[in-house]
Order: sequence, then structure tokens, then C-alpha cells
Amino acid sequence: MTSKTAYQTGLEKFNRTNKAINLLFNLIFILLALLCVIPVIVVLSISFSSEESIRETGYHLLPVAMSAEAYVYIIKQGTMILRALGVSALVTVVGTVLGVLLTASMGYVLSRPNYKLRGFLTWVVFIPMVFNGGLVSSYFINTNLLGLKDSIWALILPLAVSSFNVIICKTFFKSTIPDGLIESAEIDGASQLRIFFSIIMPISLPVIATIGLFLCFAYWNDWFQSMLYIDNQNLYSLQALLNSLMSNVDALAKNAASMGVSYAMLVATMPKESARMAVAILIVLPVAFAYPFFQKYFISGLTVGAVKG
Repeated sequence: MTSKTAYQTGLEKFNRTNKAINLLFNLIFILLALLCVIPVIVVLSISFSSEESIRETGYHLLPVAMSAEAYVYIIKQGTMILRALGVSALVTVVGTVLGVLLTASMGYVLSRPNYKLRGFLTWVVFIPMVFNGGLVSSYFINTNLLGLKDSIWALILPLAVSSFNVIICKTFFKSTIPDGLIESAEIDGASQLRIFFSIIMPISLPVIATIGLFLCFAYWNDWFQSMLYIDNQNLYSLQALLNSLMSNVDALAKNAASMGVSYAMLVATMPKESARMAVAILIVLPVAFAYPFFQKYFISGLTVGAVKG
């Protein structure tokens, strides 16, 4: 009886400790979630605030004086915004599809134990993770050698393949795809391309979704390639446009002024700060809506690719 009471007492203490630890972790995760969500709420609040209230009282979690003038102004500049949005969407879709195909195919080849150049090419993939060729050499190759200056491919090709993504794919294929499955397909006469597209890709959705999500975020949020390689404003992405707004508050005004609008009048009436935040909201929304659909595959693919060796 005494031992049973002691056991029950110990179990109750363990349960209380466990509940306290769970509560602590829940509070930590709630705090981290708030740290992620509050900045977005502040940006949304600023985008719906009037310029006068921003100048007088600064930033607030909730708008001091509600105004939709930033979004009205963006609608008036619809041609430029839609063109930049189209460039971003095109680059993201084409770059993600191309990047997934290149990354998955390279990772699959490097995961095959009977491939003779596997060791050498693994080092070729791994070394750029530690040593980078540098910005000058990359710029020279992309502009002078490949001729990508002021080309839509300058926004796609430099980000299509990364060593990190290739290693994730290689680890996933090596630890998940049984050799017997591939050998049986080879015995049936299937070519390597047929094996890759008909067998490997359909059963590798977790890692494909993970790499696709990485690439999608990288392309959608990229502005640096536009800054390096794009001089033609018709090829500006939405992110490059936002970066131009951040560095030059009159970027939209100058563009509109070139179309015959009075520059002085436009500068006086343009919602500068709120317009920046409104464009930022336009950039964030597609990613925020798309992420929940990929979350399941993203977590499982990243866990397998990163933990198993």
C-alpha cells in the first residue's frame, strides 16, 4: 500500500512537471509566433494609415487615421504594378519548375552507388557551400560570357540550383529509394530517364515539395538579381520595385511623371510611406496563402533530408 501511494505520488509529480514544461513551451511558441505576426500587422496597419497620421504619430499596431489612399494610388499605377507582378510570377513559376528538375536529377544521380563520378561530383557540389567564387566573377560570367544582361533568364538561372538543395535531394534518395526498386525497373528494360520520371519523382513528393518551396520563396523574394543585371524597368520584378521604393521614395512618382503627370503635384499627393507598405503586403500575401498547402510535405521532406545521413 505504501509503495503504491509512493508510486502515485511520483506519477502526480511527474504529471505536474510535464504540464509545467508543456505550458512553458507553449508560451515560448506563442511568443515566437507573435514576433512573426506582429511585424506583418504593423505593415498592414501602416498601409491603411494616412500619410498625415504617419508623419505626426509614427507607426502603430492599429491605424490612427484609416485611409486606403495607398491602395487607391497603387490601383492608379496598375500598369506598372501588374507588369512587375507578372514578371515576379513568371520568374517564380519557371524558376521553380526548372530548379526542381535540375536539383532532383542531380541529387538522384549522386545518390546512385554505381555511378563512377559520384565521389568527384559530390565534392564539386559541396565545395561551393564553403568557398564562393565571388560576386565579380559571377557577374562577369552571367553578363559577358552568357550574355544575360537585361534578360529574364538573369533572374532565373543564377538561383536555379544550390548545393544545399542538391545535398538534401541526394540524402533523401539515398535513404528512401531502395536499390531493388531501381534494379527491377532496369531488368524490365526501363531507361534511366523513364525510371527517374515514372518511378522516382512520383514517390518523392516530400523532398520535391520542400525544394520547390525553397526555390519559390527564393525567386519570389529576390530583388538582388534585378539590381545586378536589370536596367530595363519593364523587367523589374515586384520585389525590385519595392526595393526601388525603399531606396528612392519618388520611384513611382518618376515613373508616372514620365507618362505626362505633373511631377510636383504627384510628389505632393503620393502616399510615400503607406505605398511602400502596401506593396510589401502585395508581396507577402501570395506566399502566406500558398505555404499551408505545402507545409505537410515541407516538414517531412526537410526532416528526412536533413537528419538522415
